Amino acid sequence: MTSFPMATQLFAHHGGFGFNLNPLETNLINLVIVIGVLIWFLRGFLGGMLDRRRQAILADLSDAEERLRTATAAVAQAQQDLAAAQQKSQQIRSDGAARAQALREDSERRTIEEMARLKQDATADLNAEAVRVTDLLRREAARQAIENALASLPGKLDGAAQERLIDQSINTLGNA
Repeated sequence: MTSFPMATQLFAHHGGFGFNLNPLETNLINLVIVIGVLIWFLRGFLGGMLDRRRQAILADLSDAEERLRTATAAVAQAQQDLAAAQQKSQQIRSDGAARAQALREDSERRTIEEMARLKQDATADLNAEAVRVTDLLRREAARQAIENALASLPGKLDGAAQERLIDQSINTLGNA
């Protein structure tokens, strides 16, 4: 045999490890054939499997990208809708504030008008009452004066003076 196996045995004999370079003893040819056959047969099987997996991953990625585009468009639309809703709510708030201010001003105006009307009514009632009381006081004063005059007349007027007074009153009534 050759000197190689002996060298290998020499290294192995001294407690180290060694290489067996004899291709027949090491089954190197068999291993090359088995590995070649495995690569040739498995290339189609593993390649097809890997290709199918690659296609599935690409399909999933394109689906995810499409869903991302759709979601992005939906988010953009939702943001536009939100902005429009916020603008609408701001418009409603400002319209409400303006309406409330208008109602407050209208209420204040009506209150002032009602107060003025009540004051005029009160003034008119007061003036009417004053006229009524004044008229009542005049009548009462006139009645009192007549009573006083009638009470004092009999002592002041004698019969002739009474006749003259009656004649004069009749003449005054006749001329009127």
